[in-house]
Amino acid sequence: MKRFKVFINIEKEEEWLNEQLQKGYRCTHINSLGLYTFEKTDQKYVMRLDYQEYLPKEKLEEYIGIYEDFGWNYIKGAGLGIRYWQKEDNGQNEIFSDRQSQGNYYKRLMNYSLWFGMLCLVFSFMIYKDTRLYHEGLWDMNGALFWKALIFETPFVLLKLLPILMAGIFAGSYYKAYVKYSMLREKS
Repeated sequence: MKRFKVFINIEKEEEWLNEQLQKGYRCTHINSLGLYTFEKTDQKYVMRLDYQEYLPKEKLEEYIGIYEDFGWNYIKGAGLGIRYWQKEDNGQNEIFSDRQSQGNYYKRLMNYSLWFGMLCLVFSFMIYKDTRLYHEGLWDMNGALFWKALIFETPFVLLKLLPILMAGIFAGSYYKAYVKYSMLREKS
């Protein structure tokens, strides 16, 4: 089975992947365009996601080896630093065993959200810095011609606003990770 889905929030992606596992579909591959490949299974699995910034080949092999020693299977993912881990459900299903590793995970999520949010804003300002949302002459039109032009141009306006909307979504994701990180720090 193949499914197309795009996520900005890593935690929502993990939640969705675990819902597919509950339905009896084990993830076998994820490509960079958001295409997930699943196979039917009778066994119970659990999936966890981790975000790691660029790791050199040697560090990546060490990172994968540590998780594989604890029974996790690495699933080649979409890149961008998101690591996909899956294993049979045996009751010990967390990849972060202590408060410090959980805190480090949320710090990495904050960095992920910050950089991608900033990238969206920079992209938006670079592309659209000298343009208006609607064409200049639109507001001088009258009657049916005005409405036709407005309806025609609105999808392009929404496309122009998409990077700013994405930056807002990343800001929300940053805030949620920050709150969770702060809660962990207060408990220690």
